[in-house]
Amino acid sequence: MQKKIVLTGGGTAGHITPNIALLPRLAQKGYEVSYIGSYEGMEKRLMGDYDIPYYGIATGKFRRYFDLKNFSDPFRVIKGFSEARKLLKQIKPDLVFSKGGFVAVPVVRAAASLKIPCVIHESDMTPGLANKICIPVARKICCNFPETMRSLPAQKAVLTGSPIREELLKGKKEAAYNLCGFDSSRPVLMVIGGSLGSVAINQAVREALPKLLTDFQIVHICGKDKIDNLLLNTRGYKQFEYLKAELKDVFAMADVVVSRAGANAICELLALKKPNLLIPLSAGASRGDQILNARSFEAQGFSVVIDEDYLSPDLLTEKVQELYFTRQTYIDAMGKSQQTNAISTIVRLFDEILEDGSNPQ
Repeated sequence: MQKKIVLTGGGTAGHITPNIALLPRLAQKGYEVSYIGSYEGMEKRLMGDYDIPYYGIATGKFRRYFDLKNFSDPFRVIKGFSEARKLLKQIKPDLVFSKGGFVAVPVVRAAASLKIPCVIHESDMTPGLANKICIPVARKICCNFPETMRSLPAQKAVLTGSPIREELLKGKKEAAYNLCGFDSSRPVLMVIGGSLGSVAINQAVREALPKLLTDFQIVHICGKDKIDNLLLNTRGYKQFEYLKAELKDVFAMADVVVSRAGANAICELLALKKPNLLIPLSAGASRGDQILNARSFEAQGFSVVIDEDYLSPDLLTEKVQELYFTRQTYIDAMGKSQQTNAISTIVRLFDEILEDGSNPQ
């Protein structure tokens, strides 16, 4: 009998791309996959590229601050719970996997009410509010960081790392040399500031170009509408708003990487064993999860970290040069990590739960 699984998660790419990364292995293992997300969220658009049945439900956000929507969103969550329960009765999955985000809350809670086992994944060092609501009814909780294990129920926590799209491991550096107009005469520095780009990182890199370009060729993925037209003809410096299919090739070409510290981004760097300098989003602009993520990778010997508040062109240049000359130390540390085989670990969890067949509630 074919195994059925429902995937859920949404709101940001970080709650969706790990689910996408699981799809080839789930198909290989004979799982019939469905996806439950919000009516019109990013997850609906991203999943449109795959031949997976998609179902939308109502969803609301749980806020820690005052907002008038705090009065209406609980009713949307209740409606979402009812819709998810109806869908799950219709789909009859053997298992639900949640990558988080507020759309996942009604799905996981509805699955638990129907005695359908749930596995959830927490990307960041500390669980977000949505996952905190799901943890009590989850069978297993996957996570990216050793430190996270301490804040989860011991019998449920599993250190897996984050599922990474397997195509990222298949890049060809020669294709990227051609794309960027580079050659093998100098090492390549890759700069990537998240899906929207980072004004602070972009500015520091561009101010540091005269020094950095003496040692490196630089490929800069700077974000939508953030290309600097005055630098388009700068030799050895190539800008892109974003990359899709070509990203794997650019990763293969890069000798060292400067990056934000979003959980999925740094797990990709770990899987690819790319020596990296992390510049996490400041606590003033987030709940501070990127700072915690970066410090964990620094403590494990995977990364160099600069706090955004102290970022300057000179410091950036100094740290990039240090990273390059000590890069093998970081490659060796990443090679010993237990967080680089997430897809196999997570799918094995699914198989074990279904073979066990006992009720977790």
